[in-house]
Amino acid sequence: MAQVTTGREIVILKDESVTLPKGFKAGGLHCGLKRKKLDLGYITSAVPATAAGVYTTNVFQAAPLVVTQESLAKENKIQAIVVNSANANACTGEQGLKDAYEMQSQFAAELGVKDHLVAVTSTGVIGELLPMDKINTGIKQLLHKDNEGVNNFLQAILTTDLMVKQIGVQMNIDGKTVSIGGAAKGSGMIHPNMATMLGFVTTDANIAYTDLSSALKDITNETFNMITVDGDTSTNDMVVVMANGLAGNGQLTKDHPDWEVFYAGLKTVCEALAKKIARDGEGATKLIEVKVAGAFSQQAARAVGKAIISSNLVKTAIYGTDANWGRIVTAIGYSGVPIDPNSIKVSIGAYPVFENGLPTPFDEAKLKQYLEQENVQIVVELNQGDVSATAWGCDLTYDYVKINASYRT
Repeated sequence: MAQVTTGREIVILKDESVTLPKGFKAGGLHCGLKRKKLDLGYITSAVPATAAGVYTTNVFQAAPLVVTQESLAKENKIQAIVVNSANANACTGEQGLKDAYEMQSQFAAELGVKDHLVAVTSTGVIGELLPMDKINTGIKQLLHKDNEGVNNFLQAILTTDLMVKQIGVQMNIDGKTVSIGGAAKGSGMIHPNMATMLGFVTTDANIAYTDLSSALKDITNETFNMITVDGDTSTNDMVVVMANGLAGNGQLTKDHPDWEVFYAGLKTVCEALAKKIARDGEGATKLIEVKVAGAFSQQAARAVGKAIISSNLVKTAIYGTDANWGRIVTAIGYSGVPIDPNSIKVSIGAYPVFENGLPTPFDEAKLKQYLEQENVQIVVELNQGDVSATAWGCDLTYDYVKINASYRT
C-alpha cells in the first residue's frame, strides 16, 4: 500500500480504491459480453448512501444515464451501482431503456433493496442492444463470494484501457478517520463536458447532499473537465459519488471547520483519476500537462489550456519529440480568449520558447531530450491577471488510429 502524506492532512493510498471507505464492497465477473475478460461489475454500500452525479452534455444520452439520474432524483440516495462494459446501451431506443431498467430491478432484487437504490452504468460500442440473457445470468451470480473483490470490479469496467485507475485517501474529520476511494475507466472518446468516462467515488463521510453535489460539480470543472484524449464527448460519460456516513463524523457542510480538508481530499481523488485517464489515452506514450497562469478569469485560463491540450498538431509534435512551439501559440490564438500576442510567454518544461511576440532561442537537442520523457509540461503566462488553471492530455500516436479503425472488430 503506497502512502503519500500531503501538506493538507491527507494521506494518499495509491493502491486503494472504492472499497477503502467503510461499508463498501465491489466485484465483477465475465458474463459473455467480451470474449474472455470480465465485463460485469458492481459496487455496494452496507447502507443507503447520499449520492451525487455529473453527466455528459452529449444530447444522445445513453439509457443507463437516464435511469441513474431518475434514481438519484428520488431521494438523493443509492445503495449500489451495477456496470457493464463492451456495450454502451446508447442509441438503442425504447428497448434499450427497458433493458437498463431490467438491469436495475434484477440487481435490486439480488440485494433485497428498492429499485431506485441501484444506479446503472454501461460503456462500450454504441447502437447495439444488450444481450439481456447474458446480463441477467451474470447479475444472478454477481454477489457470489468468488466474484467479490475490487480487482474484479476494476477489470470489469475496462474497454480499451491498458491500466486500471484507482486511488484512496484518508483524513481526520471530527476526530474520525474519513476515507475517500476512487476508480475510473476511460481511454478513448474523452473530451468531457460535465463529466468524462465512467468515474466511481465512494466515501464513508457523513455529508449533506447539497454540499456533496456542489463540491463534485466544482471539482469536476477543475479535474475531469480539464482533460482530453481525442476531442470526443461520449454518450455515456458519468461520475457518481456515494457517501454512506459510516465514518461517524458530524455532518459535513460548507460551514464545517473541516470542510476544506474533505474538499481537498475529494479533489485529490478526482484529479488523480483524471490524470490517469489522460495518461492511458488510446495509444498514448506521454502525459501532457498544460499550466496556464496570468489569466483574467477562470473561464479564460481553462479555455486556453483546453485549446492547447486538444490540438492534434500539438499532440503529434509531442509524440514526435518536436519542439514546435508555433503549434502551441496557434492554439492559444484560436482559444477564443482575447490576448495580447506581444505579452504572452510560452515554455516547454523549463525551456522558454516564445516571449513578447517572438521566438526565444533554445537548445534543440536538450529540449528534444526533455520531450522524450513520459511527462511533458507546457507553461503559458498570459500576463492579464492572477487566475490560473491546469489541463491534462496525451500525445497522439499511430496506435490511436489502429485502435479506433478496428474498434468494433
